[in-house]
Amino acid sequence: MKKILSTAAIAALCFSACSTDEPTANLTAKIKTDTTEMKHVTITFNCRGFDFSTEPFAETRALEADGKAMTDLWVLDYPNGQTAPTIQIHQTSSDEDFGSPTLNLAVGSHHVYFIASRGQDATIDTDAHTITFGKVRDTFYMDYEINVTATSNGSRSVTLERIVTKFTAIITDAVPEGAATFGMTPSQWYYGWDYVAGTPTTATASQAITINIPASEIGKTDELLSIFGFSSDTEWTTDIALDCKTSTGSILGTATIADVPLKQNRITTFSGPLFSANGLTTVSLSSYWLDDYTGTW
Repeated sequence: MKKILSTAAIAALCFSACSTDEPTANLTAKIKTDTTEMKHVTITFNCRGFDFSTEPFAETRALEADGKAMTDLWVLDYPNGQTAPTIQIHQTSSDEDFGSPTLNLAVGSHHVYFIASRGQDATIDTDAHTITFGKVRDTFYMDYEINVTATSNGSRSVTLERIVTKFTAIITDAVPEGAATFGMTPSQWYYGWDYVAGTPTTATASQAITINIPASEIGKTDELLSIFGFSSDTEWTTDIALDCKTSTGSILGTATIADVPLKQNRITTFSGPLFSANGLTTVSLSSYWLDDYTGTW
C-alpha cells in the first residue's frame, strides 16, 4: 500500500501537554500518549546541491547544478525491514522549505531516499520503488541510512550525487533552409531509477527525442544537441542515430554513431557533419563533470 504524508502533516505531530490540576485518569492517559510519541524523533534534512559549471564539487546553497535549479525533491522513508514507505514527501521549488524537508522518524534504523531533479512528467511507483520521467534532465540521489535514537539531533546535512549521463552532439555544418527539427534516437536509453536498488530502470529501445529548430538557427554551424538519461557508474554503450527534418517530415540529413560510451556523471560529446559528408569536423572537449569522452563520426 502506498502511503503519503505531507510536510504539513508531519509538522502537525507534536507532544501533548499535561496539566497537574486535571483528573488523575486524564493525566494517566496523556502520559501514555507522550510515552508513545517519545518513540519518534523529528529531524530536518538539509539537502545540498553542487554546481559543476565552474569548478568540480563547488558547493552551492541551493539545489542547483550547472547554474540550473532543481524543480522537485522527493523524500521516501523506509524503516528497516519494511517494503513500503511510511513517509513520502514531494517538494517543489515554490515551497518555502524546499530542500529542507522535516521528517518525524520512528526510533530504529531507516533508509531515507532523496531524489532531486529538474526532469519533467515524473511518476513514482512505491510498489516497484521506481521514479520515471517523461523527459529526463539533471537528477541527483542519495540513499541515506540512519539509526534514530531518542537522543538523535534535529538536523542533518545530506549531499545528493548525480545519477544521469549526458550525451551531446555538435553538428559542425550549417543548418539548411527548411530545417524544422533535429532527432536523436538511442538504441537504448533509461528513463527511470530504482531508488532502492540504486540502478537505472525503464529501458526504452529506439525512442526518438525531437528538438525543435528556431528560425534564428538556420545557417548556423556547431549546433549543440544534448539529452540526459539515467546511468550506472559502470560504462556502457549504445548506438545513437541523428537526423534533421523539415516541417513535413522530409529528411535533410542523417548520421549514426555506433557504440557511444556512456557513464554516470559524465558528458559524452561527439561532433561531425550531418548535411554533408565532407563538412568540417572538429572535436570539442567539455570541462563539466568527470573527464569527457570525445570522438567524431
